[in-house]
Amino acid sequence: MKIAVAGTGYVGLSLTILLAQHNEVCAVDIVAEKVDKLNHFVSPIRDFEIEEFLAEAKDGKRQLSFMATLNMDEAYRDVDYAVIATPTNYNDATNSFDTSSVESAIAAVRKVNQKAWIVIKSTVPVGFTEGVKARLGDQKIFFSPEFLREGHALWDNLHPSRIVVGAPKEDDNAVEAARTFANLLADGADPGERRRANADGTAGIPELILGTTEAEAVKLFVNTYLALRVSYFNELDTYCEVKDLSTADIIRGVSLDPRVGDFYNNPSFGYGGYCLPKDSKQLLANYRGVPQDLIRAIVDANDTRKDFVASQVEARVVKLVYEGIGQPVVGVYRLTMKSGSDNFRSSSIQGVIRRLQDKRIPVVIYEPTLSDDEFHGCKVISDLEIFKSHCNLIVANRWNDELSNVADKVYTRDLFKRD
Repeated sequence: MKIAVAGTGYVGLSLTILLAQHNEVCAVDIVAEKVDKLNHFVSPIRDFEIEEFLAEAKDGKRQLSFMATLNMDEAYRDVDYAVIATPTNYNDATNSFDTSSVESAIAAVRKVNQKAWIVIKSTVPVGFTEGVKARLGDQKIFFSPEFLREGHALWDNLHPSRIVVGAPKEDDNAVEAARTFANLLADGADPGERRRANADGTAGIPELILGTTEAEAVKLFVNTYLALRVSYFNELDTYCEVKDLSTADIIRGVSLDPRVGDFYNNPSFGYGGYCLPKDSKQLLANYRGVPQDLIRAIVDANDTRKDFVASQVEARVVKLVYEGIGQPVVGVYRLTMKSGSDNFRSSSIQGVIRRLQDKRIPVVIYEPTLSDDEFHGCKVISDLEIFKSHCNLIVANRWNDELSNVADKVYTRDLFKRD
C-alpha cells in the first residue's frame, strides 16, 4: 500500500521503517535537515535498530521502500493511509495536550486527499478523535496507540506485545480499515513474533480492535500505571534511605512475588521522558468530575521524589563544606533519561537541577549530545575527564561504567545498573 507518516521522531520514524519493508512509505517532516538525512539513509535520532536498518538499506542488504519530504501535498495525495505521529506536548497552563500539530496534519491530508484513512498515533486526550471527527464531519479517522521506548522504538515495533487500534465498532468500514492497518503493522514485525500464539490459540501477534475513545484511554492508563510503578519503588527507596535499610534487598524480596514481578522496579530520580509525565497529567485532567485519589497521588509523587533527591544532594554538599571544601561543585552526569537515547525531554534530572539551582548550589553538566556550552544557566563540560576532575560530587540518574574511577564521588539511585 501507499502510506504517509507525518513526523520523524521515535514513533513516526520507527513506523516508517517498519512499514517500508512491505509498503511504499513517504515520511513527512517540517525540518529540512531531518528530511535530508533520511534520504541519505542517516537516522536523525538515536535508535540502534533504526540506524542498523538504514545502513543495511544504503548498502543494498535490506529492501526498504521509503522517501522523506517536506512537501505535504506530494506526500499525502495518493496514499491509502496517512499516519500522524506528530508531537503533542502537555501544556501545564491549560491542563491538556497541545494537539495543534495533529489537527494541522489532518488538514494537510484532507487538502489533497479525501479518501485516505487517517490514523492518529500521537498521544491525545481521551475523546479527542471522536471530537475531531464530529467537528470536521470526517468519519475516516481512527486512533492507534503506540507502546514504544525511546532508543528502542523500532525493536518494540518489530517485537510488539500487542497491536491496538481504535475504531467505532458500529462502522463496518472503519473496523475493516482498522483491521487492515493492524495487519500492516503485524506484517512488518519479526517473523518469529508473527508465530506467537494469541490468547485464543490462533497464530500471530495479539490484535485488539477497540472503540476509538477506549483505545485513547488504554494509552494513558498504561503509561500512568508505569508511572505508578516507578513512583512506588522510588518511595520504597526513599523510605530505605531515610531508615538506613538496603533498598536492593527489599526490592528483590518484594519482586519475587509473581503478582508484583521483577520489572520497572529500579529506583531513579523520578519518571521522566516524553510519555509518562505528560500522559499521567493528561489522564488526571480527564478525571475532572470523576472521583479519584490515586491518579493525583501518582502525579504529585514525582515532584516529591525530586524534592527528596535534591535534599539528599544538598546534604552531601553541606557535608563537603564541613570537610573543608569551600564551594563544592555538583556535576550532573547526562541529561538523557535512559541509555541508548539522545533525548532528554522532561528527563527527571532536569527537575533535580532546578531544585539545586533554587538552593544556590553550583551545577555543571556533562552531556556529549549538547553542542552549546550552557544549559538552563549551567555550564556544560564536553570532556568527561575534565568534568570528573572538576566536580566534588557527581549526580547520575543512571550509572555508567565510565564513572567507575570516581565512584566515591557519585550519588545515584540506580541500584541495578539498568533502566
